[in-house]
Amino acid sequence: MAGTLVVVATPIGNLGDLSPRAAETLRSVGLVLAEDTRHTGRLLAYVGSEVRQRSLHEHNERERIPEVLAALEAGQDVALVSDAGTPGVSDPGYRLLAACVAAGHELTVVPGPTAAVAALVVSGLPTDRVVVDGFLPRKGTARRERLQELSTQRRTIVVFVSPHRLGDDLDDLAAALGPDRRAALARELTKRYEQVLRGTLGELRARVADGVRGEITLVIAGAPIDASPAVLSDADLVQRVRALLATGLDKKAAIAEVAAAVGRPKREVYQALIDAGA
Repeated sequence: MAGTLVVVATPIGNLGDLSPRAAETLRSVGLVLAEDTRHTGRLLAYVGSEVRQRSLHEHNERERIPEVLAALEAGQDVALVSDAGTPGVSDPGYRLLAACVAAGHELTVVPGPTAAVAALVVSGLPTDRVVVDGFLPRKGTARRERLQELSTQRRTIVVFVSPHRLGDDLDDLAAALGPDRRAALARELTKRYEQVLRGTLGELRARVADGVRGEITLVIAGAPIDASPAVLSDADLVQRVRALLATGLDKKAAIAEVAAAVGRPKREVYQALIDAGA
């Protein structure tokens, strides 16, 4: 009889959030696939599990799949965990899960914590229609195109942010979506120093000017029905540049940020500033 692949959600910070069923699963399976075996090793010790681990992360997931399928075919139950939250949600696992389904293996889940949902429910923003967009592309055309897509997204948006990229991401989001778009920045959820900052994108950028530490999830209100960045007026461009200047960014950088975010030449943004006397 073939084994089962069990997707196990693990705490995003507070070990008390690990469910009894998750703990029992981690003790009873034949193999645990972990994003970071050292990190998961501490979790296994916490629940008294001595189950063997194998790493499965973004760099080796594809090559690990045949090995996992063979273990399942041999009748071994396998648990998949990530460093925190639910595997496959902006974490490794999707390719493996798809391969297991394609091969006809049983797939089940032990649900639990996920940063996206936790941040959403404490954001104070609409929760009826939501899109989880993961991490923004770091640069180039992919980043500009993603920002333009988000600027007209009417559902509430959840994105993950690295602490060292927080300033750049907020700058670009404010430029593309508008500095007045409502948002909530959730930091260190479920941990001792949990913090939720609410305001506009422009206000949040100013409040984190000195930087923050920890795991960050950003929730952003959807675009208003009449949002149409393709026809942004010169006044809109000026407003967005001024919002970035208020965060301490110099004029040249602010112009470049707005131009890249809205897909307009820098000279047009610069001219709009000149015409406005800015």
